[in-house]
Amino acid sequence: MAAPGGTGPIGPFPPGVETDEQREEYDKLRRRVLWTLPYGLYVVGSRAGERRNAMTLNWATQLSFEPKLVGIGVEKSALTHELISEGRVFSLCTVARDDRAIVRKFTKPVEVDPEAMTLNGFAFHHGASGAPILDQAPGYLDCELRQVVDAGNHSFFVGEVVDAGFQSAEDTEVLRMEDTRMNYGG
Repeated sequence: MAAPGGTGPIGPFPPGVETDEQREEYDKLRRRVLWTLPYGLYVVGSRAGERRNAMTLNWATQLSFEPKLVGIGVEKSALTHELISEGRVFSLCTVARDDRAIVRKFTKPVEVDPEAMTLNGFAFHHGASGAPILDQAPGYLDCELRQVVDAGNHSFFVGEVVDAGFQSAEDTEVLRMEDTRMNYGG
């Protein structure tokens, strides 16, 4: 985690961490601890007009019971950020634990085939909001954007669930970050 411009670790630092070497070591430790936090892995669908995207995402949480609100953290430089900001909708698709290879297919902007209704070759349909939902997702939440919170180099999008469903057995085990060799953040 380098400071803006790649100049070194980002503070704040606890007492006693004062030299560049100490800050570097502390920064490595902090990242390792952050990587141990349990996260799910999801594919988030976004749409603005005729443009669509799907992206691997691990920062998602339920925020409220009434109304049903979920929040997702999206890096500001991502195409998905642009599409959610413009289109004001997103879907959050779970991924089956035994389908872990799919998350690597959505780490860069996708190739959309609107005639075949595929994103990087994976079939999708439009949710009630118009956001794309992967057909093979065990479950999904379809959301309309209600609020955007600036969160450093990410935005925290708060969406209200307008539709939800299971597309396979409700007890399908879903993928978590620790099921892969991936890490993100910290």
